[in-house]
Amino acid sequence: MKDDMNPQVEPTPSTQIDPPHPAEDVLDHVGYRLKRAHAALRSAMDQALREHGLTVPQYACLEVLAARPGLSNAELARATFVTRQSMNVVLRGLQDAGLLTRPATVESGRARPASLTDEGRDRLTAAQEAVYAIEARMIEAIPDERLTALLEDFDRLARALSD
Repeated sequence: MKDDMNPQVEPTPSTQIDPPHPAEDVLDHVGYRLKRAHAALRSAMDQALREHGLTVPQYACLEVLAARPGLSNAELARATFVTRQSMNVVLRGLQDAGLLTRPATVESGRARPASLTDEGRDRLTAAQEAVYAIEARMIEAIPDERLTALLEDFDRLARALSD
């Protein structure tokens, strides 16, 4: 007897799409491997920065501001790969912690340029030691003669996806 409430549907054969490069399974794809490396970096940074009372976005913000003081919220968001809304939260937290300053008002426009305080520079310097040690561990895994090519490849990947 056929049950009209639960009709049997014949499965349709799925179409297999060939990957863009030889891969045994999804774990061998370039995107997956890149994400795995990113996740390992993020985890190591989260752990190291926790000891300095910072998150990865906060650290990135301090790092960028040290190199380019006076950037606006939007410029910092672009430089640190977060949304403007997220950067607002990051900036507020860093300002509340005394690690950066922003003027309460500006003469023209809405951008309130941020600058590190002395305490912000000190915290960044301490955190940089931990973060740079992580980067050194990554670099040690790459033969010296391949590092420049790897960095160029990362740039090519980014350009290929942004074109």
